[in-house]
Amino acid sequence: MSEAGLPFLHNPSSVAIIGASDDPDKIGGRPIAFMRKYGFSGAILPVNPSRATIQGLPAYPDVASLPIVPEVAIIALPGEAAVAAVEACAALGVKGGVVMASGFGETGRPEDLARQHNLVAIAHAGGMRLVGPNSQGLANFGTGTILSFSTMFVEQEPLDGPIGIVSQSGAMCSVPYGLLRRRGLGVRYVHGTGNDADLGVGDLALAVLQDPDIRLLLLYLEDIRDPASLQAAAEQALDRNIPIVAMMGGRSVDGRRAASSHTGALANEQRVVDAFFKRVGIWRAKSMSGMVDTAALYLKDWHPRGRRLAIVSNSGAICVLGADAAADNGLQLTQFTPETSQALTEILPTFATKTNPVDITAALLTDSSLFGKVFPVLAADPGVDAALVGIPVSGKGYDFPRFAADTAEFAERDRKPVVVAIPQEPVARAFREKGLVVFDDEATALAALGQFLHHRELMEEVRRLGPLHNSVKGSPVVRSLSESAALEFLSDRGIPVAPSTLCATSTAAVAAFHSYGDIPVVVKGCPSAATHKSELGLVRLGLSTSDAVASAADDMLEIMSRLELANDGVIVAPMVRGVTEGMIGAHVDAVFGPIVLVGAGGKYVEALDDVQALIPPFDESAALAAIQRLHIAPLLSGVRGEPPTDVEAWARAAVALGELMLDNPAIQSVDVNPLMIGAAFGEPSFGALAVDAVVELA
Repeated sequence: MSEAGLPFLHNPSSVAIIGASDDPDKIGGRPIAFMRKYGFSGAILPVNPSRATIQGLPAYPDVASLPIVPEVAIIALPGEAAVAAVEACAALGVKGGVVMASGFGETGRPEDLARQHNLVAIAHAGGMRLVGPNSQGLANFGTGTILSFSTMFVEQEPLDGPIGIVSQSGAMCSVPYGLLRRRGLGVRYVHGTGNDADLGVGDLALAVLQDPDIRLLLLYLEDIRDPASLQAAAEQALDRNIPIVAMMGGRSVDGRRAASSHTGALANEQRVVDAFFKRVGIWRAKSMSGMVDTAALYLKDWHPRGRRLAIVSNSGAICVLGADAAADNGLQLTQFTPETSQALTEILPTFATKTNPVDITAALLTDSSLFGKVFPVLAADPGVDAALVGIPVSGKGYDFPRFAADTAEFAERDRKPVVVAIPQEPVARAFREKGLVVFDDEATALAALGQFLHHRELMEEVRRLGPLHNSVKGSPVVRSLSESAALEFLSDRGIPVAPSTLCATSTAAVAAFHSYGDIPVVVKGCPSAATHKSELGLVRLGLSTSDAVASAADDMLEIMSRLELANDGVIVAPMVRGVTEGMIGAHVDAVFGPIVLVGAGGKYVEALDDVQALIPPFDESAALAAIQRLHIAPLLSGVRGEPPTDVEAWARAAVALGELMLDNPAIQSVDVNPLMIGAAFGEPSFGALAVDAVVELA
């Protein structure tokens, strides 16, 4: 069923509460109290065989006794009673159910997982969709449909607004809700999906995005079982220019273990999750501050053009600290044009700083017009994309309402992002009342601004690359190509490969050596079922005589025969030098489909684990960005006289591998290591050559 077909969860005409309580602080009582308080206009139908009325409403002994068929039912009963309630609702024709009971798939016990599968099967047999089990519930403050028992709605008074929250954890939909409300921001949707046995985070996210008033969506995930629905939500959000910010637990080993014990979540490979989020335009926040601190920025009608920053303050220390925070968050201090510098010289006192950052000093105390004079100059500078205004000292004696008005006019004039850092609450309040985004300090302000600008760039990148077209394959029986066959396979499909000769005898190996002009060669055994050839004595490097080549070939043929390894013979290839040993690889992920890896190569590849993941299709620009995220990236431009690495050739090879994975459904995995970058048969030059490869086909 399409998520566009789920309006009954957000605006039902009637809601039954099975397991209803007269106590508004109980799980079965809170939804009733919330809906009555926050303006739900539909019918509320409490079901409890022990009471004639509940919270002033008529109560019914069972589902069959209800006067109408409710569109939605809240199941506030435990265990098998919850299963029976779902069965009764499905038989009656209820469209949707929110199952709050625990003790299902999240326990990890086979019998509980089987009961969860049975619960969903019962619902589907009657055309009913489920949220949960183990769900805190759903809330829509736009319609008053509060199908939730969250305590946070008691602690933090709701306010409808343009933000939606969808979370697999009840706590992690309540916590960001509470923090956003403390910041004065309104939140419309607060959804805790629980075990995602039927409708999951992606489904509910897509349903939330059908609301034309939503401008920001926050997600919390503990696993991704259905990337297609999450991808569909991301594409819908991109079409409407709505940012999605996600947190996902399990970045560490202990975090993954905790997530599994919490919701029965699968342990998605984290670098693949990162690649998926980047590829569909979702920003992955690493902390709660990354979720909520930037929210107010996303809601502004700004048109960011870049990351070049101007800083203005009445404190030299804030100028210095702001410059540091800008560097920490990938923001660049712009260099003012000569016209800007001249204009600032005419405006500011002689002892003030006219370069970026602009320190207008304590002169602000005696001349309240300084901010108002500086801002139009900065607005006219084409190199200023965004600004930080830092006012650590103000208050009594300062005309800070005027400072706030001048800053607001600056922010509105050109729709440039402006963040403000003010620690004094009365001063900060004056700026907030003008619609400005205010933080306590410059570090928090620029972390939020950096995320906002980087995320907007990511969304533009995804628009340029276009949608994903991946399909997840099953787990077929695979066969490994020999190294010679693998290299030929890749060469035929556009991936550059070093020259080599496959030889059946030592005599043929010597002839190959001579054909390369008697330059040093490598001799390798070529079995089809062994990938770590060095450990078997099947690799000899730098052989420069006929006798050495013949001896190596004979030894390897004997080793492969003795170990009963099916083989094609031995490979003779010129020794290839490179500026950098990199790698490219690919495999079919069970959840996300084809994945391409770029990373540091050579014999230490597994120990270093310096790898970035990409989801095809992607282009050379995206591949270059991934390479620049590697730990070895600072070495790639050349260090202490070394030549630079031809990263463009590396990126082109990665793009070719991504296209190959999409074009050939038989490929299960590819491992090219090393990929010699800046490779030549003498002095290093430009280009990239695969000198070893493993290919597995279905």
